[in-house]
Amino acid sequence: MKESFLIEDRYLRSPNDVLRIALAWHENGKEIALATVIGTWGSSPRPIGSNLVIAKNGEFEGSVSGGCVEGAVISAAKEVIETGQQQLLKFGVTNDEAWEVGLACGGEIEVLLEKVR
Repeated sequence: MKESFLIEDRYLRSPNDVLRIALAWHENGKEIALATVIGTWGSSPRPIGSNLVIAKNGEFEGSVSGGCVEGAVISAAKEVIETGQQQLLKFGVTNDEAWEVGLACGGEIEVLLEKVR
């Protein structure tokens, strides 16, 4: 019972679950991007290695910030899927965009966003 709860909640999935979903989506022909937390400083909502997979249609699974900056990452993913060019996204309390998207935890995160081929 506990396992199915984790699978239904996109913020409580383990990184392996998100990567399995990414693989399944890719194998089923979905165009997707994978976001990975590659750096954190101070109080960050999710640890290094956390993933968010985003499909071209806007569907997503996982989390890179517990919901704080997912909207900005999902928006950037659309461009990454279209162009194939990876992006390095940085959010923090000194970044005006971070306040706009909700990262007010006092930390900073760095997210690598790349198209899955």
